[in-house]
Amino acid sequence: MIYFKFPFDERLLSADEKNTKNAVTFFSYNSLEQISFSGDIFEIDAVEFAHTSINNKSLISDSTASSAETKEEYCETLQKVIEVIKENHLPKMVYSRRKIFTEFTSIDYKESFKNLCETYPNAFRYLFNDGKNAWMGAFSEVLGKFNKTTHEFETMALAGTLPVSEEWSEKEIEEQKPVTTYIQDILKNYSDNVQQSETYDHISGNIKHLRTDFKTSIKPEDLDQIIQDLHPTPAVCGIPKDFCNENIRKYEKFPREFYAGYIKVETQESILYFVNLRCARLYKDSVHIFVGGGITAQSNPDKEWRETELKSEAILKNLAIF
Repeated sequence: MIYFKFPFDERLLSADEKNTKNAVTFFSYNSLEQISFSGDIFEIDAVEFAHTSINNKSLISDSTASSAETKEEYCETLQKVIEVIKENHLPKMVYSRRKIFTEFTSIDYKESFKNLCETYPNAFRYLFNDGKNAWMGAFSEVLGKFNKTTHEFETMALAGTLPVSEEWSEKEIEEQKPVTTYIQDILKNYSDNVQQSETYDHISGNIKHLRTDFKTSIKPEDLDQIIQDLHPTPAVCGIPKDFCNENIRKYEKFPREFYAGYIKVETQESILYFVNLRCARLYKDSVHIFVGGGITAQSNPDKEWRETELKSEAILKNLAIF
């Protein structure tokens, strides 16, 4: 079962499972795992969905025996990460954690998904359960968008996070610059004409990011390789990619699973790729919320903890708990 909505599109969609063509595929952060939903994409009838029941009772129990990091553990580890960044003169590295929520008896996931859709109209929003894995998320970073007719390819650099009411500091501005450069350099390998927008505010619920858009034309046969080159972007990994990935495995307490991976959706007109942030893995008796942040030499562990708490609200505040 999968339900999803495209950004700025309130049609509720699913895959009809009538053929073997993959309509929606989720790729794990390390790209080693995939979850696919096959068939043609179709619109769900609103009346039919209103009579659908989706709650935590239908999910598998949490057998991970996981305990989330405390603030003290997080800040202690993050200080080590900052030292690695300083010693190696890294522009940025992304460090993430899980927030594990168990304070509930029942969660109505149909209502939770509806809440998420209303809160983040500019995001790709989804809820799925394949019997073993159940996830829900909403995020608006586009890893890639390819037009099958014109061969136009679009992507974006998204980095830096603040509450909407706050002003950007040097830390966030410097965090976004290498992301923009990284994407520009990759696209230049595939096209001589890459258009780049000015950097502007991207609002997502209660927080904002710095965003720069890119547009170019590519050969269709280069699409898969471009996506492999782009993922994981500096926004979810850091720079340089291989060194940061090695240290992510070393310092992060949990594997990322499908968090910070990407979602591929193929329609008749386009192939779209969305970064899977602001997401949670759902269990019968717990919700694992994945949150992270871009760390630089100027990062403050206490402030970074507050930022991850703020990001976790994207899921937590939308849960319909009974």
